[in-house]
Amino acid sequence: MRLWPSALTLMVITLLAGCRPQMDGAQTSPPPQAAIESAVPAVVSPPLVAAARAQIGVTTHYDPAYFALGFPGGDPPSDRGVCTDVVIRALRTQGIDLQQRINDDMRGDFAAYPQLWGLSRPDRNIDHRRVPNQMRWFQRQGWEQPRSDQVDDFSPGDIVAWKLNGNGLLHVGIVSDRRLDDGTPLVLHNIARGTQEEDLLFRHTIIGHYRPAA
Repeated sequence: MRLWPSALTLMVITLLAGCRPQMDGAQTSPPPQAAIESAVPAVVSPPLVAAARAQIGVTTHYDPAYFALGFPGGDPPSDRGVCTDVVIRALRTQGIDLQQRINDDMRGDFAAYPQLWGLSRPDRNIDHRRVPNQMRWFQRQGWEQPRSDQVDDFSPGDIVAWKLNGNGLLHVGIVSDRRLDDGTPLVLHNIARGTQEEDLLFRHTIIGHYRPAA
């Protein structure tokens, strides 16, 4: 069931997760599918990468609507979501429920999280689906890695956040174990057409790099 938010929330609903169904500015076309398929590794993918890749063909729509979710483990319909939902769904397969973890942390220290949406208390329907909140929680877990433009500094399963060229909104995705011929890792994300595996890593400004604890 969808729960349409208040007028104030409507003003910021486009910032639901920070990502949008278009990529402006310096965006260039993704590589041909043949180039991506040629990057298929010969080994079994890490669990977080496999869980994100399993969303391809299942999550087929980008939908930034506000949903009333169950708790814990609440999720929008599996055929839709935003960039943060790719990360949420993948981490849940590893026993990390960001909905519950972020809500618990925000209830303990609400002021430690970005105050961007005019809220006075946590909202377990939406807090975990916002890029700035995910970034803050990752930092507070000690997952943060140096930002870099070197391919070897990124490992499969790393989580990366970007500021999109042109519109300045935020985006998040998971680094794949597939690489292009020049060594650039692909990214599993949802920015327009549901979950996809694409050449995105260095196409926008990286503002966060995180490596989940083993």
